[in-house]
Amino acid sequence: MRPMSEITNFRGMRLEPQPEDSADAAVDALIKSVGDRVRKARERKGLPRRVVSELSGVSPRYLAQLEAGEGNISIGLLKRVAIALDHRIEWLVGEEDPYTSEALRIADLYRMAPAPVRARVMATLNPEPPEALRAQRVCLIGLRGAGKSTLGEMAGRALGVPFVELNREIEDHSGMPVTEVLALYGQEGYRRLESQALERIIATHDAVILAVAGGIVAEPDTYKTLLTHFHTIWVKASPEEHMARVRAQGDTRPMAGNPEAMEQLRSILRSREALYAQALAELDTSHKTLDGSLQDLLGMVEARGFLSAH
Repeated sequence: MRPMSEITNFRGMRLEPQPEDSADAAVDALIKSVGDRVRKARERKGLPRRVVSELSGVSPRYLAQLEAGEGNISIGLLKRVAIALDHRIEWLVGEEDPYTSEALRIADLYRMAPAPVRARVMATLNPEPPEALRAQRVCLIGLRGAGKSTLGEMAGRALGVPFVELNREIEDHSGMPVTEVLALYGQEGYRRLESQALERIIATHDAVILAVAGGIVAEPDTYKTLLTHFHTIWVKASPEEHMARVRAQGDTRPMAGNPEAMEQLRSILRSREALYAQALAELDTSHKTLDGSLQDLLGMVEARGFLSAH
């Protein structure tokens, strides 16, 4: 081997001499550090050197040299010693002291934590931009009669994006109409199925236009999931138009035998207004034609880049 001062590169050009003394000192320091950590780990566990030797297959003499900082141990043998001491090999060769490093302790806690805890830690330490989490998903929220389903289906066709109604997803998965779901499982059971349906759509669609029932905003966890994973648009109209559109669809339940239905509708709207207002955008369909509202919706989606790749 040539002396360090005579080493040349592949073009024959002379390279600058490397600081051999500095490199040797770094190697010596590493060997000593590894030896110290092996000894500390063994002593903390109360293991005689003979026992570690038997567990690792490394001779007691070699272990003694290692702990004294005199043994240039191979990676393979060091791995055996680490296993015998119930330590990861990184603890023995890393730059940070495993017994004082907060970072290494946190790393160990992370490895032992259940998957949901690890997911929350990663979301905190390395949060994805909101746009990335929402992907190309658009969700229309608001009271019945605002036009969510009609506009959503038309927008989906115009944009070449799947349209999904959350209640239809619940019905397809449960095998029964929503009315029967409510009768059989009650409001609490329906909300649970609603949350599960939303999670399925997030898992299976990166690009979608979704229409949800008006009351989803009253379920904090589900609504938080919706706001996190969708570009939300509050489709709104005047209370009178809400009611007229529902009745025009042939649904007379809101008014049947209930002369105070309009006031109840206004009350529901007032109670949910602050929740609906958390949406990223608002589309007012009051006094507008269906085609006019559709053009407004398409323009909003394009202007805000809701379906752009992030």
